Amino acid sequence: MSVIAYLEDSAALIQKAATPEVATATEKAIDLVVTALRKDLPLLVCGNGGSASDAMHIAGELVGRFLKERRALHCIALSADSAILTAWSNDYSYDTVFSRQVEAHGRAGGVLWGITTSGNSANVIKAAEAAHAKDMTVIGMTGETGGKLKEHCDVLVAAPSRHTPHIQQIHACYYHYICEQVEARVVA
Repeated sequence: MSVIAYLEDSAALIQKAATPEVATATEKAIDLVVTALRKDLPLLVCGNGGSASDAMHIAGELVGRFLKERRALHCIALSADSAILTAWSNDYSYDTVFSRQVEAHGRAGGVLWGITTSGNSANVIKAAEAAHAKDMTVIGMTGETGGKLKEHCDVLVAAPSRHTPHIQQIHACYYHYICEQVEARVVA
């Protein structure tokens, strides 16, 4: 496949992702994040591999800035602290590495944003369960099926693909839009 064909496929996927269902879910996600951040409640973001990088990217945009000079927003990427990740995983379980951090940083009214292309990452699912136990809202960002995470989400934003690189491309579009809107509304 040539780079032109690859980009054409990507463009077609982005077009396919522009649905009323995604618009509704994305708007709900934005509202939940804005409501929490206006009250200085935490937005905790987690994922594995490329989704861990996405979680850190989101936190960087919201703690730092996306497009506007403004106050820092209360956002933590649960994949960012290598000491916590390695100590907890070594001594206990990688499946609970995010739920343990939700226990530490989560607050009622806060939001957990879990990213998993398959929707089946055990540690993201356990983080969602821990978030609900703390009366937090859960936003899931997955591939088209939603996987097992779907049943633990208050809002699911699903990319219309089962191919991991394509899902990640769409996720970047979704979370850049969400960051832009959150920034515009929190500081408004």
